[in-house]
Amino acid sequence: MTVTTDNKWKEFKPSTDVPEDVLENEFDWMGDPSFGFFKYLNSWYHISEFIKFGNNESIGPWQAYSPESAFSAVLVQVSNDGEEYKVGTFYTS
Repeated sequence: MTVTTDNKWKEFKPSTDVPEDVLENEFDWMGDPSFGFFKYLNSWYHISEFIKFGNNESIGPWQAYSPESAFSAVLVQVSNDGEEYKVGTFYTS
């Protein structure tokens, strides 16, 4: 198991920072989200897309994941105040 991250806290972005075509093509199902976006490895994500780890499962400090393939996922850790996040990629070998 390998996790790749820069281990830095970053602020979530408002929807006004997300390109309009990305909102229309990738997030049209969300209605009118205003906060909780971030860009990672040239892709935009919203925190609502992530699945929270169960009570007895986790990968280190990571709180939630978004599957990318059968062998990888994007991981996220959210600060206590909900304003910032850390993001990384999980790979199995």
